[in-house]
Amino acid sequence: MKRIYLFSAFFAAMLFACAPKTNEPVETQKISLDDQIAKGENLVTVLGCNDCHSPKVMTATGPGFDTLRLLSGHPADEQLPPFEKEVLKSYVLFNMNSTATIGPWGTSFAANLTSDQTGIGNWTEEQFIRAMTKGKWKGIENSRDLLPPMPWQGYSQMPVEDLKAIFAYLKSTKPVNNAFPMAIPPTE
Repeated sequence: MKRIYLFSAFFAAMLFACAPKTNEPVETQKISLDDQIAKGENLVTVLGCNDCHSPKVMTATGPGFDTLRLLSGHPADEQLPPFEKEVLKSYVLFNMNSTATIGPWGTSFAANLTSDQTGIGNWTEEQFIRAMTKGKWKGIENSRDLLPPMPWQGYSQMPVEDLKAIFAYLKSTKPVNNAFPMAIPPTE
């Protein structure tokens, strides 16, 4: 019986000794702003942000990103063609640029993500993180939810350091003035 108590005491002491020290600050590796921007650019590319947030131009090999309007969202002057409302019972529609989507939620338009004031130029890092983790329009706490097809639920699982890197990259982009249209409710 004495051996069991000694083993239990030894085991408890080992667990205590191996437990992480919670009162010591955890050091995170600091990276330069240039490295953070480069990381953010890589994440924006890998995650396919340009697929919906950049207008397209037709090339010899099909549609390509309009490099003069990268990440500027749905062009404010682009009107959507009429469509049969009956089709929305079975489909979700994307425009040719993939910058506008029509579904049961209405019509959503890809936002301008450039550093321009019509984009995220006046956003704070906190607003961006709220938009990506809580799905709030413009990252404002009591605003409407972000609409499909924006996959904010997936982005909410990313490490905050990655979201900060994406924000740093977006703030470093060339500003493109484009006040993209507001969402249209399904009743209109």
